[in-house]
Parts: sequence; structure tokens; C-alpha cells
Amino acid sequence: MEITNRWYSLKEICAYLGVSRDTVFKWIESKGMPAHKVGRQWKFKPEEVDAWIKSGKAAE
Repeated sequence: MEITNRWYSLKEICAYLGVSRDTVFKWIESKGMPAHKVGRQWKFKPEEVDAWIKSGKAAE
């Protein structure tokens, strides 16, 4: 059974976007990057992140 529409870890979203952890944390804090904290871990839906980038909010 293949899992589709799964959550990405911090490491996976960094690789997906080609940026560092520090950049992702900065975007979460200052630019409203869509992210969800589950316990002590950050989780990301790639389609939410893609929509956020396409909306132009990443460039504000």
C-alpha cells in the first residue's frame, strides 16, 4: 500500500525546498509558512507549502 498525501519532516521539507533548517524556522516565524508542530517535531504538507509559495507570501 503506497502512502500518498503524507506529512514531510523538517529534514524532508528542507531537501524539498533546497534550503537550510534555519531558513525554514525563519519562514515559519516571520512569513507564516504553513507548519504543524506534533509533539516536539515539525511536520509539513508539501501541497500547503507549494500553495504558500505560489501565493507570494514567501516573498513578502
